[in-house]
Amino acid sequence: MPSRVPPRPSPRILQSLAGALRLAPAERTHLFRLAGVAPEPPAGPPREVQPYVAGLLHRIPGTAVVVTAAGYDVIAWNPLAEALLGDLRSRPNLARRRFLDRDEVLTTGHEDFGEIAVARLRAAADRYPRDRALAVLLAELRTGSAEFDEIWATNPVRAPGHRTKTMTHPELGRLHINCDILTVPDDDQQVVFMTADPDTPTARALHHLATHVA
Repeated sequence: MPSRVPPRPSPRILQSLAGALRLAPAERTHLFRLAGVAPEPPAGPPREVQPYVAGLLHRIPGTAVVVTAAGYDVIAWNPLAEALLGDLRSRPNLARRRFLDRDEVLTTGHEDFGEIAVARLRAAADRYPRDRALAVLLAELRTGSAEFDEIWATNPVRAPGHRTKTMTHPELGRLHINCDILTVPDDDQQVVFMTADPDTPTARALHHLATHVA
């Protein structure tokens, strides 16, 4: 007598179970694989910041810190970051700033960031094909920026890392900023630390800015 194949839970049941257990994306995928069911793509990139990540925003004095979701929305920041980068509430998306706001391109190192941003956004499009906000962003960038569309066509493979850039602050003038990235794989997010070399005019400018936003 042939053995009976045990019934497999539906993707909807597994999705509900993963939500009830508050599983991280990697744990969710593992649950689906254990059940022998192909995992459905997530509805969209996580936009909630875990408490342990949020704590990093205030633990390093004199450092501007932002957290970005997979679509380059800034979803958390400290006061120094907003004082450095400008209004992050009404202009939270760094890709829009880079490709559609031309004054943002007047910083050095923007070519590297352009390829890094496109590589990350292409990966996000593959991971979150059902995310409407991401689809709207990509359509806006591809139609609004010939540069973005050209880089997109090359399918760049770039990873974030240490970068330096020179930016012009409306009050402090030219600043030489170091950017370092900490990835949060479980939530597909990045923590960006912006610092200055010690004992430099930029370090003194950031200290001045920090004392006025504390």
